[in-house]
Amino acid sequence: MTPSSQTKIERLFFWGRPFSPLYSFLMAKRSSLYEKNIFKRHKLEVPVISVGNLVLGGTGKTPLVHYIAKLLKKKNKRPAILSRGYKGASTGPINIVSDGNNILIDAEQAGDEPRLLAEKLPGVPIITGKKRSITGRFAIDTYGVSCLILDDGFQHMSLMRDLDLVLFSAEKLLENNRVLPGGFLREPLTALKRADAFIISGVKRPDDSRITEFINYLHDLFPDTPVFTGTYQPDEKIYRMSAGNNDTISIAECRKIPVYGFCGIAQPESFYNLLRNNGLNVVGFESFDDHHAYSLDNIKSLCENGLSCGAQALITTEKDLVKVRALLPQDLPLLTLGLKLQMDKSFDHFLLRSLENFRI
Repeated sequence: MTPSSQTKIERLFFWGRPFSPLYSFLMAKRSSLYEKNIFKRHKLEVPVISVGNLVLGGTGKTPLVHYIAKLLKKKNKRPAILSRGYKGASTGPINIVSDGNNILIDAEQAGDEPRLLAEKLPGVPIITGKKRSITGRFAIDTYGVSCLILDDGFQHMSLMRDLDLVLFSAEKLLENNRVLPGGFLREPLTALKRADAFIISGVKRPDDSRITEFINYLHDLFPDTPVFTGTYQPDEKIYRMSAGNNDTISIAECRKIPVYGFCGIAQPESFYNLLRNNGLNVVGFESFDDHHAYSLDNIKSLCENGLSCGAQALITTEKDLVKVRALLPQDLPLLTLGLKLQMDKSFDHFLLRSLENFRI
């Protein structure tokens, strides 16, 4: 986030602060009405795992969804992923991004995150739609899946879930305890009582005092809810697109190339730090809004700015690649540094043990 955008957000929160108590009350009331089944909740016959967050912005939901889906596949389960398809142009009740064998719609229609998951998870159906009871029913009836994973599902309470996982980013944790529109929280802190586990993503050092203090804070509030941590590891190979030729190079090779970085993610500074921490020669960097829809003019401008800085390639994230691939620059190669979330084995045991009561 650039300093100017940070200042703008702080200003909006300042003026929105008087309305936070009202929004907090309404969200708490909504949760209560679902819990009492006054607002109808749907139950499906397969286990539902929700991956969500309390805090606005990137917390690593999509990497965790990817991790869980891969783990379940490895254990011979049959998962499907249900997403709202944020920023995707497809607005039907059921939009099949991938049927498990073929990817059927592009990032513009699907949304960048569902499309990315479809590319990284062959064999896993990916479906978007506003009502996940409908997309979940379709996945069960059409593909015979044995479990469902909700991407960004913590506030989607109309579908009952068997496991509610709530993420926090190690970069930002809670920041403040104010609810929208006066702060970053989607709901009041009391909503965390619905969680079955907390995950802190992007932890760099196990002895980080900030992380330890936050874990203790969560334990004090919710002593029976386990807390797990995850680290991001860069892929061993960097994907390269250049004048119609696609290949991969090692990080060691990439360190020899002056690169111009760009991304449109919630925490662009995390990608910039990732490049620098892996020894890449970053001669310039630009950030766009999260889920930015790139235009040909954007790519031309990035190439011009990169060349003026002496860059020999552009470099971006996997999430951005699914949107810019069709706008492949001719002036500079496009590199992509992928990330994977690595969870401790204790999380794997917790997840699988939680699903033991279901024959999936």
